[in-house]
Amino acid sequence: MPVAVRRPLLTRRQRQRRATLVAYSFIAPNFIGFLIFTLGPILFAFALAFMHWDGSNAMQFAGLDNFWRLFSDRAFLTAFWNTLVYTLVSVPATLVCALGLAVLLNQKLRGRAFFRAAMFFPYVASLVAVAVVWNMVFNPEMGPVNMLLYELGIDPKNLPGWAASNSWAMVTVILFGIWKSMGYYMVIYLAGLQGISPELYEAANLDGATSWQKFWHITVPQLAPTSFFVSVMLTIQSFKVFDQIMLLTEGGPGTSTLVLVYHVYNEAFISWDLGYSSMVALVLFVMVLTVTIVQFRLTRED
Repeated sequence: MPVAVRRPLLTRRQRQRRATLVAYSFIAPNFIGFLIFTLGPILFAFALAFMHWDGSNAMQFAGLDNFWRLFSDRAFLTAFWNTLVYTLVSVPATLVCALGLAVLLNQKLRGRAFFRAAMFFPYVASLVAVAVVWNMVFNPEMGPVNMLLYELGIDPKNLPGWAASNSWAMVTVILFGIWKSMGYYMVIYLAGLQGISPELYEAANLDGATSWQKFWHITVPQLAPTSFFVSVMLTIQSFKVFDQIMLLTEGGPGTSTLVLVYHVYNEAFISWDLGYSSMVALVLFVMVLTVTIVQFRLTRED
């Protein structure tokens, strides 16, 4: 009979080392992909911000030339201002709409599941299809929105031009962004509402608190961590807005909806000024990082 060969027992350190190697083997593919396709291009873009390069000829060191050029670039200054306006309006508006929908659809209403799904649908729907429908609905001449406003008695000369108007294009983009995103953040708020203890509301009822008092003194404070997460995510999303600008207005009319990411796209892939576009992207990165750090600091102090 063949004699069974006993394998030497592994020490505790060897077992831990083997478990660590197994864990790293699972992490490695994702980490390598991150290094090659994310971290590498980011570091290259940071270095490229201090270069002159058109993608075909040799790179030339530019020092701070690209940075000083920002202050004389009217398109950049316009895009910077438009990005701030979009962020300052869309972030609080989306937060309020998402919270309001979550509170409303957290009640015991008939058809609640349907309305939750309906509010969430714009977020998962194809952005291209939704943008096409949105432009049709808000068409200045034949859109149902302007037809309804006309039926309500508004003079045709005073009807909004929406995406075709310098004055209304940014309003159209902001409304689209709010409508597209509020369903997603509504779901996050719904999760936060489920975590609030019913005993708090029962105690408030015993004290004779009104619905508004319960909302302001119980719901809002209990949702503070959720609101912080939503505000950070919305801020980052608003600073990076690009796809809906591309599909709705292409930065126009004129430069009325030109934002920083779209300006980066124009400089990089239309003008092929890759060094300057990288500098604009670097400025955008610093802006997002600064705002996020400030939000974290303010939350810690609170």
